[in-house]
Amino acid sequence: MKLSYLAFKNMVSKPLNLALSLMLLWLSISLVTFVFQLSEQLSGQLDKNIAPFDMVVGAKGSPLQLVLSSVLHIDVPTGNIPLSEAKKLQKHPFVKIAIPVSYGDNHKGFRILGTELGYLEQYNAELASGTLFQKSFEVVVGSSVAERLGMKLGDTFVGAHGLAEAGGELHEDRPYTVTGILQPTGTVIDQLLISNLESVWEAHEHGEEGTNDDAQKNSEHEHDDQGDHDHDDHDHDDESHEGHQHEETEHDHDAHDEEHDHNEDKEITSLLVKFKSPLGMVQLPRFINENTEMQAALPGYEVQRLTKLLGSGVQTINGIAFAILLVSALSIFISLLKTIRERRQELALLRTYGLSTRQLLGLALREGLFLALIGFVLGWILGRLGVLGVSQYLKKVYGYGLELRGPDIFEFYLLGLTLILTFIAALLASSSIFKLNVAKTLSDA
Repeated sequence: MKLSYLAFKNMVSKPLNLALSLMLLWLSISLVTFVFQLSEQLSGQLDKNIAPFDMVVGAKGSPLQLVLSSVLHIDVPTGNIPLSEAKKLQKHPFVKIAIPVSYGDNHKGFRILGTELGYLEQYNAELASGTLFQKSFEVVVGSSVAERLGMKLGDTFVGAHGLAEAGGELHEDRPYTVTGILQPTGTVIDQLLISNLESVWEAHEHGEEGTNDDAQKNSEHEHDDQGDHDHDDHDHDDESHEGHQHEETEHDHDAHDEEHDHNEDKEITSLLVKFKSPLGMVQLPRFINENTEMQAALPGYEVQRLTKLLGSGVQTINGIAFAILLVSALSIFISLLKTIRERRQELALLRTYGLSTRQLLGLALREGLFLALIGFVLGWILGRLGVLGVSQYLKKVYGYGLELRGPDIFEFYLLGLTLILTFIAALLASSSIFKLNVAKTLSDA
């Protein structure tokens, strides 16, 4: 215990040497632990969010952008696709589940998503309170949205056009009503305001429908005037009456066809697909990309490609961090070597007090290990502070947060590597203790 105290006092007696060695050590440890936690948690978040779906079908463009926008909701969509084409895919024999999604509005930066109740089921989302949406402009709110905006059951709000928080035109004539609040899922569901598809369509078509209604009223008014004029100029015999009925029948059929065409003309942003068998993943995406105006993207493949791009950067940073770790071990070696040379007389005096060469060696090794432990702990704390800072930024910009976890098994391996490097550096630096000539050293003093 006395040797440990003496080693600690020796370590702090040279504050500049101590600060340099610790700075290099905690910088390398903080970089390694920070990058490891960041890459692990981001990969976990991505895998968790893409797990429910095997394929995304949307407008032509970047497949990665399609996945990021339609599954992770952190990018803008590539465009819209016809609802009629999506319905054909829903009936394909390879398709087990196909859920349409449509969006384009936000409320205070959070996306309003139009979809079906099956979308919630795929993420195992459950209600914390209230009920699910049953009709247009009823909405269920993700847990993070409810927490950050202070939403509760019965609240109303209006959507703003676009996905940016500021600058969008408000749909003030189409307010949404909160009917349910979801429990936390740890997925993208927590960041969304979810309603049915009709809500999105009606919010964007209201102005157009108003124009069509006015045109229809004007047309009816002209028709009535023309009818009065015909009534004054012509007699109503049986033949003309039958002709009039025939025209009305044709008009009804035309109106029905027009309504059918109107429904077929509706568009969605994308279709989220889950296959019945792996065969669908092999054949259907290629068929869609080569034979339709739509694009099929595989979330698993695109996210894997993204993590590979990020992985090269992670490896580069880790390489730099391990290089700094080696430099820190070299710094500890130089610091201990300098300390032992400066304290040759003190070490010789300790020998005269009965300390053996092994004990003097243990004193030098304790000093190096103290440096390693303190530097590692400081570096670990600094790395976690970096994770906390990135988590706050990601939550503010994308709505995703990171966890502050305890030590990972990889970090224990890193601690072992640090202690081994420090032990080797301290052992090499203190090798001169074995050659210490006590009598000569004390006489020279």
